[in-house]
Amino acid sequence: MIPVNPKKNLGQHFLNDENIAQKIVDNLQSNANVLEIGPGMGVLTKYLIPKCDQLKLIEIDHESVEYLSEAYPESQSNIIQANFLKVNPHEIFDQEFSIIGNFPYNISSQIFFRVIENREMVPEVVGMIQKEVAERLVSPPGNKTYGILSVILGAFYEMEILFMVGENVFTPPPKVKSAVIRLTRKENYHLDCNEKLFFNVVKTGFNQRRKTLRNSLKSLWINKLDTDDYPVFKKRPEQLGVGEFVELTKILS
Repeated sequence: MIPVNPKKNLGQHFLNDENIAQKIVDNLQSNANVLEIGPGMGVLTKYLIPKCDQLKLIEIDHESVEYLSEAYPESQSNIIQANFLKVNPHEIFDQEFSIIGNFPYNISSQIFFRVIENREMVPEVVGMIQKEVAERLVSPPGNKTYGILSVILGAFYEMEILFMVGENVFTPPPKVKSAVIRLTRKENYHLDCNEKLFFNVVKTGFNQRRKTLRNSLKSLWINKLDTDDYPVFKKRPEQLGVGEFVELTKILS
């Protein structure tokens, strides 16, 4: 079979280290319903096929789809040529499923936002992403890299960096180091507040992260609210943990 030509516009960097591929798959705790995002030439797929009860592959690149269909004919009916960001997950599985993949670095954050939107369907994610993004996700409050995804993902998932990966195990090598992370959905993943407002509070706060919350959230509160009664408004968004954002949301609602 002719290898797939990596496409820069799709952010394709194909993993060529079989040991790392096996290690990524071994860290997937669930083997029931699994969706692999961006399988490329199937370096993870070959280890997922014997592990998973039901494996589906979603790939936007037509050349990769043709390669996968030829390399894994037994999985041909489970290959979906589509953009994961634009697909309704309920049309892929009608029950919970885990996600795995070497995620294209240019859309990794968007993938996580889609996971959050469909968190009732996704109990686990194992993915390769840019090292700096991984460190940002697991960053604690008070850290400069702590941000929107740190809070929103942390509200619903336990997050951990499993291991780091160098540049030389990819074709072509990326200009950044990589990390494999795992998200495990929390047992109680429903917040004790208005979740839509919670998202709005977090995003609005971090959009002006250098300002105190009294100033950055002005558009969200009723004029009669006296912020002097609540010390939290004197803080900046990066100083608040998930629980404090929940309490802040309750105040504003």
